[in-house]
Amino acid sequence: MSSWRLGDLAERLGAELAGNPDLRIRNIRPLDEAGSEDLSFLHNRKYIAKAKLSEAGAVIVADAGLLPGRNLLIAPEPYLLLARALELIYPRPSETEGVHPSAVVAEDVGLGAGVSVGPQAVIGPGSIIGARTHIGAGCVLGRMVEVGEDCLLHPRIVIEDGCRIGNRCILQGGVVIGGDGFGYASVDGVHHKVPQVGIVVLEDDVELGANVCVDRATLGETRIGRGVKVDNLVQIAHNVSVGPGSILVSQVGIAGSTQLGAYVVMGGQAGAAGHLKIGNGAQISAKTGVFKDLDAGALVSGIPARPRREWVRAQAGLARLEKMRKRIDEIERQLEHMKEEA
Repeated sequence: MSSWRLGDLAERLGAELAGNPDLRIRNIRPLDEAGSEDLSFLHNRKYIAKAKLSEAGAVIVADAGLLPGRNLLIAPEPYLLLARALELIYPRPSETEGVHPSAVVAEDVGLGAGVSVGPQAVIGPGSIIGARTHIGAGCVLGRMVEVGEDCLLHPRIVIEDGCRIGNRCILQGGVVIGGDGFGYASVDGVHHKVPQVGIVVLEDDVELGANVCVDRATLGETRIGRGVKVDNLVQIAHNVSVGPGSILVSQVGIAGSTQLGAYVVMGGQAGAAGHLKIGNGAQISAKTGVFKDLDAGALVSGIPARPRREWVRAQAGLARLEKMRKRIDEIERQLEHMKEEA
């Protein structure tokens, strides 16, 4: 197993070094599992006590004063430094360039330099795959699909006809891009399917977690902005637009034609009704239901969504209801007793 000098790691990562530069680092492990040849990390002050007891050879921190006398890599954003250290110590295995013999690739598909196509993948006519992109095993790309450069498509991804993926995108297993939007004209008890003839566009640096579904537009585009990060099991409906830098946590659902501004955050299992506008920087707590437009910077919780402070006060009031009920019962008994004495 290869190892790194702590001094070399500090130089490569642009971190300040405290301690022994010749210490050898072999792995990165959590504080409570790390040993003398491991690098660990402290990015939340509530774990300071655990860090002091840790046997880690070195620790990533924001402030050297938190762990005096220890071997440290110091950076203003320790979690970001951890991410870079992980990339350095555990590099992703390089994929074998070329098309696996079991893959089915249409004759007119454009493959950029360094593209790899895994076993049993299918790429339809007229599609274009950018340089150094990896198409995992069992992926299915339809006709006229465009995938940019340096993308990573994990196994079993479906990208339907005409959809476009930007550069440096990561799609985890089971993602479906461009399935039909949920559109029906209901007349006299019969649900008539409305053809979905639009596309999905993912801009650069988007990451979609496992089993995310992004539906194609009825007309036009469903668009996911640059740098958006989406957790597992999220549903994004037809004609939705998600602004750049937004984060959608697991099991979020967004109904058709809703527009999210830039840097919106939706917590786990939050949902938004259709045809809404959610302003830049809005934060929507877990399990919140949004049924009307939200201003930029809004902080909301609850069902239906209300300002977070108002929701917190309401929840605190609910916790006091039982005591209030008992007090009212006692007051009523006292009033009845007073009536009887009168």
